[in-house]
Amino acid sequence: MTDRLRIALLSYRGKPTCGGQGVYIRHLSRELAALGHHVEVIGGPPYPVLDDGVRFTPLPGLDLYAPDNPFRTPALRELRTLPNILEYAGMKTGRFTEPLAFSLRARAYLRRRPFDVVHDNQGLGYGLLGLPGLVATIHHPVAIDREWELRDADVRRRQEVLSWYRFLRMQHRVARRIPRIMTPAAASSLAVTEWMGVPAERLTVTPLGVDGAVFRPDPCVPRVRGRIVTTASADVPVKGLPQLLRAVAALPDELSAELHVVGTARPGGPTERLLTELGLTSPVRFHSGLTDRQLADLVRSAEVACVPSLFEGFSLPALEAMACGTPLVATTAGAIPEVTADTALHVPPGDATALARALRDVLTSRTLRDRLGAAGAARAQQFTWRATAEATVAVYRARLGRATAGEECRTC
Repeated sequence: MTDRLRIALLSYRGKPTCGGQGVYIRHLSRELAALGHHVEVIGGPPYPVLDDGVRFTPLPGLDLYAPDNPFRTPALRELRTLPNILEYAGMKTGRFTEPLAFSLRARAYLRRRPFDVVHDNQGLGYGLLGLPGLVATIHHPVAIDREWELRDADVRRRQEVLSWYRFLRMQHRVARRIPRIMTPAAASSLAVTEWMGVPAERLTVTPLGVDGAVFRPDPCVPRVRGRIVTTASADVPVKGLPQLLRAVAALPDELSAELHVVGTARPGGPTERLLTELGLTSPVRFHSGLTDRQLADLVRSAEVACVPSLFEGFSLPALEAMACGTPLVATTAGAIPEVTADTALHVPPGDATALARALRDVLTSRTLRDRLGAAGAARAQQFTWRATAEATVAVYRARLGRATAGEECRTC
């Protein structure tokens, strides 16, 4: 084994604006390359955004959920391969089969090319099994998202959710057969063991980082009175946006509170309906497609950032707010306390009343805002993408050492 590793970094969906996994792929791949390794990101649509020095190989799929043409009917010539057939059949039957289809495409590509490490980013499809040097990152068990979607669902919606999430059975089976899995926090490791049945001894915590050149305090960006910023997939229950909307609605008018949501709300979906019910249409703004610098400026302009999640495997939005020196109100869900320590005002997850109280306390106290902002900025300096890459390489080398010794995991 040479010092320079040949790394295949897989991401079935890698666009940064689709979530934290895309941010992870971009920054990890850049730092692995900076450490001198050969890195090739292999991804499906929507494709990742990568920095210079990282090779990208697209594995085109049918992209059946693209915003500009969702649920399209493919031409017959597009249905000549098994992955495409599986992807289309899944869409027609209300099942999410992208991870399986991508894993089969990736397998066909990788079997013809020599890589030391195949690093899967939470795709966990059957096609990965048996590939040499296989490791994976699981940010958090998606089964937790399913459970939150099932709460308060009527009979019809419950059947839709169960059908969509049927891919979890595959992911859990595959995860239990991967020799080494990385998670971003101790809380996510515990959750992977509890929800997915992966033995704790196969899990390694590799915390994520923040781009300190972009997300940093900037006194030239003025704070806007009453501005609250949050990052949330608006119609995903686990992100806790409904609780935040109720909290903002309960704030007194004299605070001039305005909520800026980095994310989108589905037209006619539950978020839009709740906004109408609460009468919050005017003071709530949604932002999508922001560059890193635009996002950082928005976060810096807020008097308070909020992470109302019901579970987080790490929480990049919390870390980015801390790095910007923006005071943070967050729940105690999942790994959030590991990331924030005592630099945020914490509330129980799902408690809109406590959330409103904490937001009011921060918005009305300059002293509290200054203390939280300074403490968060200092703590955020501990989290760098270079450290994430170095810890990841240590996992790679340990994995290859065990594989060389004939200690591949063959149990599930």
